[in-house]
Amino acid sequence: MASISASEKLLASSRLISQGAEAKVYKGSLTAAGGVPVLFKHRFKKQYRHPTLDATLTKARVAGEARALLRCLRSGVNVPGVRMVDAAEGLLGIEWIDGSSVKRLLPSGAQDGEEDQGGVADDHNPLDTFPVSVVGLMRLIGVEIAKMHLADIIHGDLTTSNMMLRPSSSSDTQPDLVLIDFGLSYHSTLVEDKAVDLYVLERAFASTHPDSEPMFASVLEAYGAKMGKEWPALRRRLDDVRLRGRKRSMVG
Repeated sequence: MASISASEKLLASSRLISQGAEAKVYKGSLTAAGGVPVLFKHRFKKQYRHPTLDATLTKARVAGEARALLRCLRSGVNVPGVRMVDAAEGLLGIEWIDGSSVKRLLPSGAQDGEEDQGGVADDHNPLDTFPVSVVGLMRLIGVEIAKMHLADIIHGDLTTSNMMLRPSSSSDTQPDLVLIDFGLSYHSTLVEDKAVDLYVLERAFASTHPDSEPMFASVLEAYGAKMGKEWPALRRRLDDVRLRGRKRSMVG
């Protein structure tokens, strides 16, 4: 009988909370007795790929995601801390973030069966539970993305689903905006890549949240202020990326 690896034991004692095409996400702990919760991201084996290629790609992607998170942490970006890495087994353990998805905090951000039971609309604004306005939240987003880009990390999938708002440890200060899910991230110093990252987020705002233009403008205002002298070139390149995007939409 094959022995069970330490990573397999961790997953066996954890609870599956979601599954995508590339990975399964679990909530568990690093100790058998429980304790501090950890989010485990397991890149499972893909049967359609050659075993050797699959193992190589999985190991590289887990290690790459961990490196991106560590680089962000060293640069002061609010991202989950890395708790364990087993690249050979496709397992990454990171800090569990207690907070709310930004997608759910903004208008029409939660439309996938998240309405109140009975289908009755709720007039409660979920953002009211945090001491921050919509404009304040947009500024937090802009600052964190700028800090990430100044560290030359490209997220690759910037959406409001991949941002968490976490209450601050002090009740009288603004909450923390935490960037999550760096599965598509990579290192780059190119203005083009950073501009595309911003464009992806802009399109995500437009497709998910109504009347998002003023919100994204606030994101860019805070982003530009944080980027400093790098912003003018980035702004011009973002305009170029937008133009290319519109042309692709017209061509179909």
